[in-house]
Amino acid sequence: MIDREACIQRSLPYMHGQKKPPRSASGCNLIAARGPSSPNRCRIFADKLTLIASHIMHSEFAMQKRLRSLVGLSVFALITVFASAEVRLPKLLSDHMVLQREAPIHIWGWSDPGEQVSVQLHTQNISTRASDLGVWSVYLAPEPAGGPFELIVHGTNRVTIPDILIGDVWFASGQSNMEIPLNGYPGLAVIKNAAQEIAQANHPEIRLLTIPKRSSFYPLDDVDAGWTICTPATIGQFSAVAYFFGRELHEREHVPVGIIDATWGGTPGEAWVSLDALSSESSLMPVFAIRAQMTDSWSTIPLVVAEEKRKELAAKAAGRPIIEHAWHADPTAWAPGGIFNGMVAPETAYSIKGVIWYQGESNSLRALAPMYQRVFRVLIADWREKWHEGDFPFLFVQLSSFEPSASEDQIWGLIREAQRRALSLTNTAMAVSLDVGLSDNVHPPDKQTVGHRLALAARGLVYHEPIEYSGPLFRRATPEGSYMRVWFDHDEGLASRTTVVQGFEIADDDHHFVPATAHLVDGSVTVSSPRVTKPKYVRYGWANYAVTSLVNGAGLPVSTFTSEDELLLTQRPQAHF
Repeated sequence: MIDREACIQRSLPYMHGQKKPPRSASGCNLIAARGPSSPNRCRIFADKLTLIASHIMHSEFAMQKRLRSLVGLSVFALITVFASAEVRLPKLLSDHMVLQREAPIHIWGWSDPGEQVSVQLHTQNISTRASDLGVWSVYLAPEPAGGPFELIVHGTNRVTIPDILIGDVWFASGQSNMEIPLNGYPGLAVIKNAAQEIAQANHPEIRLLTIPKRSSFYPLDDVDAGWTICTPATIGQFSAVAYFFGRELHEREHVPVGIIDATWGGTPGEAWVSLDALSSESSLMPVFAIRAQMTDSWSTIPLVVAEEKRKELAAKAAGRPIIEHAWHADPTAWAPGGIFNGMVAPETAYSIKGVIWYQGESNSLRALAPMYQRVFRVLIADWREKWHEGDFPFLFVQLSSFEPSASEDQIWGLIREAQRRALSLTNTAMAVSLDVGLSDNVHPPDKQTVGHRLALAARGLVYHEPIEYSGPLFRRATPEGSYMRVWFDHDEGLASRTTVVQGFEIADDDHHFVPATAHLVDGSVTVSSPRVTKPKYVRYGWANYAVTSLVNGAGLPVSTFTSEDELLLTQRPQAHF
């Protein structure tokens, strides 16, 4: 109960001018300044003083009410903290998971600060104590392939995770050509022999984990996902390329295989790189300038889309052909570092065998393509640093052939060449897909060939099978009078699938390339054109939709290449999103 008299006593300083009274009592400032010099003024002053006291009383009442609310919220927060303080693990560590064989096994989670936590797997048992923040982490000794095992974690409670296999874990990532599931994209793209492939997908030792699409301003430490067993009921929505890759490795290596599918269609490479890696490269500052350009256009995009819809409806009503409009990017998915934070960072604590990557289409825009060579190399180095596993295998797909619409200013050859040059990084391999592309569909249906070529790369580079796993790769080109001579690595059995060797262009000092005639001569290729009398540069498979013919004895195609030293455009135009 608030004492009214005490409030009046506390208001006396206002009367003596020691404090400025509140303006809720009109005229109090004047009265307090002059003092009570007459009975009327005393009466008026008493009335005003009562108002002041009332104001203070109500203010204190409100303050007490607010304090009671704060105390209630604090108690609720404490209850919530204590209720969630039981030992828990990230959702990545769930039933049916595959742990990486022959590597330290990382198990981590959260609990009460300072809580003693024990972890048991197979014959191993190890204990630790949670940090002051309630985070705990242990590493178990490497284990050979095997299982199923049970993981048991003890704290104030007990967590049991059954049906764990130990084998090889591959992280599959990229944009739509890696993302497209066996069920395809209804109405847009299909997978070859999808129904048969799905029906036969009974593989108890292949385990699948799909990471939900998410972009974040900061690195997340968990994802809302769990492992599943590969069955016809689960494989339909999983990455087709990743599945065909994992299936072949399982059949060849005879060990359990876990595949993490972290993909998002229509996304650029820079969204998959951490911000600290992007910002450490001064040459990548244009990434942020393009981001600024993109955000500047956000407010008008809905208006542009609405106008395009009106034009489509008008054309349809009039029986005219519908004009194809430019594609509009998802601004959330294009934030530099955003997808790394939301979809890659949570998995970097999970041991893996390596990465398979299929991306680059979104970077083929003329405004972005010149930077891709740097972006891609930084991405590979960034992921290896974040996983703390050394230079793990990084296998990637070189973009296939496709002819974008006239409204899309894209340079697929530049992206393919940037990917080829990333092979200078250690422990990398590339699957060429030029020959499976379609001119009119950016999602070719033959994902079996792509998955197989990635698996060949893994079998040769990672599992050390004595096989040819790469198509011929450009080694060097030298001018010899009126023609250029080109040599390749991985060129045993070099041949052309067609009578006429296709896909070559030639240029002199001005870098103006023209179609060229090519011949196979003693394990090399000679290239010439009557329009270029002093050739200096040669390139192959450069067009967006490239028609090529060279393969080696294993039937693996020659990749796109150019003998030019620099991959720079003289002008970077404005991007249209």
